[in-house]
Amino acid sequence: MTSEPGQHHPAPRPHGEMDARAARRAFLTAAVRRPAQVGAVVPSSARLAALLASVVPREGSPVVVELGPGTGAISSVIADRLPAGSRHIAVELDPTMADYLRRSHPGLEVINGDAAKLSMLLAERGVLQVDAVISGLPWALFDRQTQHSILGQVTNVIGSTGAFTTFAYLHGMPLSAARRFRRTLHDTFDEVVVSRTVWRNMPPAFGYICRRPATPAARG
Repeated sequence: MTSEPGQHHPAPRPHGEMDARAARRAFLTAAVRRPAQVGAVVPSSARLAALLASVVPREGSPVVVELGPGTGAISSVIADRLPAGSRHIAVELDPTMADYLRRSHPGLEVINGDAAKLSMLLAERGVLQVDAVISGLPWALFDRQTQHSILGQVTNVIGSTGAFTTFAYLHGMPLSAARRFRRTLHDTFDEVVVSRTVWRNMPPAFGYICRRPATPAARG
């Protein structure tokens, strides 16, 4: 199609811009539909994603699991770190978000399921232990039982050698559920490192980097 003199045709949008808009639209749709399961209204920033993905092994053939990956802001950073021959599995409860992830991240193994059944979901796919679990779940919105149930699943699959990372929003720390979650992390793992605040995130957040699940006797 040719243009007449003086006609103006807008330049096509870059794929990156269209992808970003589609991600924001999918995230907001899920947040409105299931506010109790989505703890933010925008995806995590690049800096927060890099912090959470820092535990992903760069060598060997690791297996890495994401819980609540949303639109895949952290998934992309994980994929960039993973060596060839590794497995990258995402467990997403919201079916619409899971479908979006399958379209936008074709190299990602997406499971539409509940993180509280993580061990079973992975075993069905031949995975008994993983090298890292990275969580984008809204822990401050969960009750005590849900927090303990999901963390129990995490400790089962990472064993004594894997790592677990997640994050919390700075403004949410006065909430009793957020404070309870921090105490539970310290009871659950021998090592819990609290990162500096990532101010360039909306809203500002910080990470928890956890290793070596405590023995039942130590937890008691």
